[in-house]
Amino acid sequence: MNSIRLFHISHTDLDGYTCQFLTNKIFKEKHFYNANYGLEVKQALKQAIIDIKNYQDEKLLFLISDLNLNPQESIELDKEIKTLKDSGFDITLQLLDHHITGKVSAEKYDWYFLDDKRCATKIVFDYLVENFSKDINEYEALINCVNAVDIWLEKEKENFEFGKVLMSSVIKAREINQILFSSLDREYKFFILEKSKEFLNLENRHIVFDNSIHSIKKEFLKDSFDDTLDNLSATYLVKSLDKIKEDLTIFYNGQKGLMTYCLGSISIPANSFLRANSDYDFFVDISRKGNASFRADGKLDVSQLASKLGNGGGHVNASGCKFDDFVDTINLQEVKAYIQKKLDNLK
Repeated sequence: MNSIRLFHISHTDLDGYTCQFLTNKIFKEKHFYNANYGLEVKQALKQAIIDIKNYQDEKLLFLISDLNLNPQESIELDKEIKTLKDSGFDITLQLLDHHITGKVSAEKYDWYFLDDKRCATKIVFDYLVENFSKDINEYEALINCVNAVDIWLEKEKENFEFGKVLMSSVIKAREINQILFSSLDREYKFFILEKSKEFLNLENRHIVFDNSIHSIKKEFLKDSFDDTLDNLSATYLVKSLDKIKEDLTIFYNGQKGLMTYCLGSISIPANSFLRANSDYDFFVDISRKGNASFRADGKLDVSQLASKLGNGGGHVNASGCKFDDFVDTINLQEVKAYIQKKLDNLK
């Protein structure tokens, strides 16, 4: 693997994740970030720069793929990289994209590469083969399928149909929360992409792969015993939450709760977590729109809590409310600080 340390920001769709799937094969030391447009791009760029500053003595590559930057974002990033270089950092900035909306920035900066005739994955693939290693040539057939569906090449029927199944499988791989467990979620998507390669030489490969997605997901999620996908997902989530629960713990009147963010459909995982962690009294999940879902297991009346916090309500062990002053973020600690302040104000 390459000795350069990689910092790679990419989009949150099939094309974006497959770009990182490829760089993951090349670089030993890597830091991945995924972002959609707007706020997420700004926060990902900010976090990457913060992380980069910890590695002044290494050779660095800052790669952005399948995301176009607006003129202001490009100006700010160019300035940041120049400052780092002036401070002695050995860093290369490279953006590889195919969205024509980035044309203004692409014409201004030599680090901004734009080609609207290929998907970002194909651009990244060609860039890696040319500059780093040909070891990923075995994935070229897979890359052609991603390219066919991402830029909608319907005439490439076999690649297009397989690409459609790939796109759906990655988009619907929601069993692991992207914000809470970004690394695990990315690993999950990489696993699906790696497994898809096994189907490329089969007859009716898109149908066979589509029929196998459920089993592929279960293969990743199960520990030793098989179960339904929902139950395997809940068990996997509880184990994953157990590793970070101290960072997500909140308190209300001496009672202990766990806060998650954008988990959604929390009934099974919340109750599974509370049963596995008897020292926790309640569970709350916040959405990016400020909707809060509360669960308990007989130790706290969350209908009363939801009512006090946001004029909500529901049942003793399952309730909800809406926080009108909640500000969208992808920073977990900001969300935790927000909800803890709300709880503290009720005392």
